[in-house]
Amino acid sequence: MFNYSNIFDSGMNYSSYRELVHSLLLAGKTTGEDSSEAMLHYTKMNQQRMNRVEKTTVLTPAILSAITSIKQSYKFLVITEGWCGDAAQIVPIINQIVLAAPEKLSLKLVLRDQNLPLINAHLTNGGRAIPVLLILDENDELVLPKWGPRPAILQTLLADWKQETSDMMVLAERLHGWYAKDKTQATQAELVEVLRKLD
Repeated sequence: MFNYSNIFDSGMNYSSYRELVHSLLLAGKTTGEDSSEAMLHYTKMNQQRMNRVEKTTVLTPAILSAITSIKQSYKFLVITEGWCGDAAQIVPIINQIVLAAPEKLSLKLVLRDQNLPLINAHLTNGGRAIPVLLILDENDELVLPKWGPRPAILQTLLADWKQETSDMMVLAERLHGWYAKDKTQATQAELVEVLRKLD
């Protein structure tokens, strides 16, 4: 069993995470071990994506209603990396949810590659896909199965696209094209269902 309390306490808040990714990029690096040109390119694009999601996301009435219904306090622990495209599209939304109810919700982010035992306990189809959202109660117990790494509809689409091509650039283009058209709606809809399971 994990000591989620220690992991949560060692995590970063959202602004610290953004600052870390930015400062690493200025130094020609990204989070994790691989600071190749490709990873730096992904990270740079992800900064722009996160800026856009932060500026354009409006929480839906359903999300706001679900937040209002929460009676207890919860900790949101997110496993992420700066180079991860899905994380760039989703983590800012999770942050906005937490900001909407700071008296009930708190958020910490931890890096996947620095927490391999943690991600290995929360694999997706045997892979270390991120982001992963874990929700802890006041006693630092995991209260729900993990959510992530992307909305279910996109997970299905991506599996289909991988049957057509293994070119990561093509897949990334399709993935982010889908996110742009969806405008956070599928992610928010799934997170509504997650929030509704909280007391």
